[in-house]
Amino acid sequence: MDTPSAHRRDFLGHMATGLGGIALSSLLPDSVRAKPISPHFPPKVKRVIQLFMNGGASQCDLFDYKPELIARHGKPFDPGTGQRVEASISTPGSVLKSPYSWAKHGQCGRYVSSALPHLAKSVDDMAFLMAMKSPSNVHGPATYLQNTGFLLPGFPTMGAWISYGLGSISDDVPAFVVLPDSRGFPYNGRSAFTSGFLPANHQGTVVKASARRPITHLSVPASAKHVTPQSRADGLALLRDLNTAHAAERPDDSRLRARIKSYELAARLQLAAPSLLDLSGETKAIKKSYGLDQRETADFARNCLLARRMIERGVRFVQVWSGHGGGSANWDNHTNIAKELSFIARSMDQPAAALLRDLKQRGLLKDTLLVWTTEFGRMPFAQGGVGRDHNGGTFASWFAGAGIKTGVAHGESDPWSWKAARGATTCYDFHATLLHLLGIDHTQLTFRHNGINRRLTDVHGHVISEILA
Repeated sequence: MDTPSAHRRDFLGHMATGLGGIALSSLLPDSVRAKPISPHFPPKVKRVIQLFMNGGASQCDLFDYKPELIARHGKPFDPGTGQRVEASISTPGSVLKSPYSWAKHGQCGRYVSSALPHLAKSVDDMAFLMAMKSPSNVHGPATYLQNTGFLLPGFPTMGAWISYGLGSISDDVPAFVVLPDSRGFPYNGRSAFTSGFLPANHQGTVVKASARRPITHLSVPASAKHVTPQSRADGLALLRDLNTAHAAERPDDSRLRARIKSYELAARLQLAAPSLLDLSGETKAIKKSYGLDQRETADFARNCLLARRMIERGVRFVQVWSGHGGGSANWDNHTNIAKELSFIARSMDQPAAALLRDLKQRGLLKDTLLVWTTEFGRMPFAQGGVGRDHNGGTFASWFAGAGIKTGVAHGESDPWSWKAARGATTCYDFHATLLHLLGIDHTQLTFRHNGINRRLTDVHGHVISEILA
């Protein structure tokens, strides 16, 4: 005869598509539920939107103006430091100036290239990190590093850590939501949003805004005619008994708790999601400002607008991806900067600028943080004539919103935009600063795993006080 545990596993599998409409909050007592921690100190930020440029956004074509590249365009690249010059997948070429024009913007006088005319208007609201660096110039490891603090897979992402640490602001929505590029997932696929060794309910909830079913497994499939209200009620009664017995035997096993929390959230999401994803109530002016009326900006615009709606409704951390994994239609511009970067920059620029402006106009920046980042930068010399190879030596990111100084920049690259020269920052510093703004001491947010107190910043990181208000 089968054991109760075997029955329970089979039953969970059969019930997985039929639990969306009924809350499961009574299945386990509060004493065995994981609870968020209290902030270590008063937070400046309640929620975060992260815009991630997948592929390695070229700092020297967007935000890092270098007259030296213009003066020495077409000449051999020689930084004069005696360092060996190497590239990721190519032979270093001649110095390559940006195909874009540069101008100072805002009262702060921040240089921005003509590739980003919309974001250029908001530089007075931003704090730039102009000398970020990564020890990897390979997409997969570098993307893991910028999201998890580790080069290898299997570690929780920043969104999962924040979900684990603080939970969601509202019980009706997840704490961590991911809006991938409509063309596909980024490098590393779904592992870019993983909860790693944290309880599974902290992984990112993926919302494909342009898909027919934006959130999978949220409702009963039309083909499941056998699932009726009465069968759900009977099944839940049995499931409650099985879960109670199972949990009593395994008090340290988080998987059952994570599964139940997922079902509970699915029940609430089934009610909340339709209004959350429905943009019909947004004004025509708002939709136009984000770029929903233009083919090249519509997809990223929809995700940016949804990100704003999600943080309004209590999502703690929203990650919005620009670009998918692969050799084109992202920020991995090896072949032709003028053509490839222009395409992806246009798709991102107006929606991102509109999101920042919208958050500010609605007063949301008072307790919301907007961050823009990528996994690494690009080289100052040519690949194949007019492209650029990967560069972990320096890249740019920016913060805007609660707790952030406005119109400032920290760090500086060398005259070539080849290496970080002053005020270098890492992913650990990036993460430590973001957690600090949320009221969390990054050295104290830990999880015991395989005998080690793991944390997002590993054994590194310092808060970048220079950009804090």
